Amino acid sequence: MNRGEKGRGAGIMTGDPTLEPIAKGSGLALCAGGPWTARFAPVLEQMVADAEKLCGGRPNIFIDVSQVDKLDTFGAWLIERLRRSLTQGDVEARIAGLSANYSSLVDEVRRVKAAPAADTAKVSITGMLDQIGRSVAGFGTTLIQLIDMLGAVLAATGRVLARPRTFRLTSTVHHLEQVCWRAVPIVGLITFLIGCIISQQGIFHFRKFGADIFVVDMLGVLVLREIGVLLVAIMVAGRSGSAYTAELGSMKMREEIDALRTMGFDPIEVLILPRMLALIIALPILAFLGAMAALYGGGLVAWLYGGVDPEAFLLRLRDAISIDHFVVGIVKAPVMAAVIGIVACVEGLAVEGSAESLGQHTTSSVVKGIFFVIVMDGVFAIFFASIGM
Repeated sequence: MNRGEKGRGAGIMTGDPTLEPIAKGSGLALCAGGPWTARFAPVLEQMVADAEKLCGGRPNIFIDVSQVDKLDTFGAWLIERLRRSLTQGDVEARIAGLSANYSSLVDEVRRVKAAPAADTAKVSITGMLDQIGRSVAGFGTTLIQLIDMLGAVLAATGRVLARPRTFRLTSTVHHLEQVCWRAVPIVGLITFLIGCIISQQGIFHFRKFGADIFVVDMLGVLVLREIGVLLVAIMVAGRSGSAYTAELGSMKMREEIDALRTMGFDPIEVLILPRMLALIIALPILAFLGAMAALYGGGLVAWLYGGVDPEAFLLRLRDAISIDHFVVGIVKAPVMAAVIGIVACVEGLAVEGSAESLGQHTTSSVVKGIFFVIVMDGVFAIFFASIGM
């Protein structure tokens, strides 16, 4: 018995996998033995890697697996990987001694095609164009889903108006408390701090030109027309929009929505309409409170940091703003609320039966909600500018 056969015999007796090179005339045989299973993954990986380095560039190589007593998918893939790495041009490494029990497994692994080496530039351009196409198609699908949900909500509203007794007042009040009342502290705090920051930065830069008082004009117009309602809408999209998606998604996963349909209830009327109405009522209220908090914070900083007396601040504010600025901000709020609610409900109903899907759609709800809020703000800015407001 030569040294290779002794190594094989010792490996089989100890129950460990082996892979020994044995010279066969002008060729070389790699004799595998013992259990080739995932249990011995580190050992097998190292043996295959060493064999690939040892046998690289040699012709007439075959792999003898007649002494392999156990073989699973992991071991079969390593043998196939070794065969592919030792194949040189037209000379293909062969697998010999394969028992009938494992031949079908090795054949199945062999059918797995290696990824073809492609031109990097070509792949990147193709991938980029593919991604652009998928993004455009996905955006179109999102718009269709939003329009479909808007139509369903309007139809449900019509049915409720025709039969007022079917309106779920208790559910609406509950969601109004969650969306509006419980959101007042965080909305007030954030808008107060934003007003302070705008006022401080305005005074810091206007002071260079001796125009400290003009910070009141900037603060009033920005808060009432743009920053107040936009900031509140973004916070509502992150707070309430994600909550709507998570609630509806959890109901979808537990098949509660299907149960409602089975009992003859319309999920749009029972689940979505009260949430939409609560959001449409809550956002203008929160926008007003947020604007007041921002103006108060800005006035406080103007007094303490800029030396602008509260009385002078109020007089300048009254001259700088008009009712139009307030109307422009408040008019945006219900539309933004409707957009946030529709996006949140669409994503919630799209949740599938896994926690991963729930997380993905909740994240998507927040991102899409904020995106459409900003888009709507830009549309409103163009519209009001065109009519002179």
